[in-house]
Amino acid sequence: MVQLGVFEIEYGFEAAKGHQNINGLLKWGAVKNLELWFLHNPIERDARAAGLGDSGAGFKYKLFPQVKMRPTVALLYVAALPTARPELGAGAMAHLVQFLVSKDFGKHHFDVNEGVQFVGRAQQSGFDRRYFTALSYYHPLRGKWGYTGEIAGFSRQNTTTPATMTLLNAATYSMSSRLVLDGGAYITVYGQLPRFTVFAGVTYSIADLYHLHPAHRPSKN
Repeated sequence: MVQLGVFEIEYGFEAAKGHQNINGLLKWGAVKNLELWFLHNPIERDARAAGLGDSGAGFKYKLFPQVKMRPTVALLYVAALPTARPELGAGAMAHLVQFLVSKDFGKHHFDVNEGVQFVGRAQQSGFDRRYFTALSYYHPLRGKWGYTGEIAGFSRQNTTTPATMTLLNAATYSMSSRLVLDGGAYITVYGQLPRFTVFAGVTYSIADLYHLHPAHRPSKN
């Protein structure tokens, strides 16, 4: 979780055959245990079309912190907004709800995410439903380096959109407590996705918006 008052940005790019994008996530620790999210793809390129991608907004709320054997449990909600042209985006709103479960075992960190997404039907009424599952692992390596891996996928959305599964491997490098770089690749086990995608990104905690100015000190007489 982003700490109370902290504003954090995450930007990265993906590159695969027939698909490239730049994607961003802005997070703000608005109140204790609550993050506000804004997502956007300023550049999306698929096949021969290119332009602005879809956007999104939502929040993450920590329900329970980790205590002894009890994991951290959080709730995530994201509304996807169809800001892209139909050939580049979903063409309709979508709503994602996930439960996020995290647990540390020494230096080994595990995350299990389970959720459901309601995907609007372009130029039609109603929503299709698909379920999401992800299992990820992180472990620090020598110095400022770390490793993360993930297996994730969606169930079938409808008769024309089958299920997907991807396997991800990435390295992280912590330049400071506020700046982290990452890069890696993921492969598609099955589904209508590019078979091999590389990515890189940066995460930076800009400031604590609640403490931008020093406390007022009374003048001396």
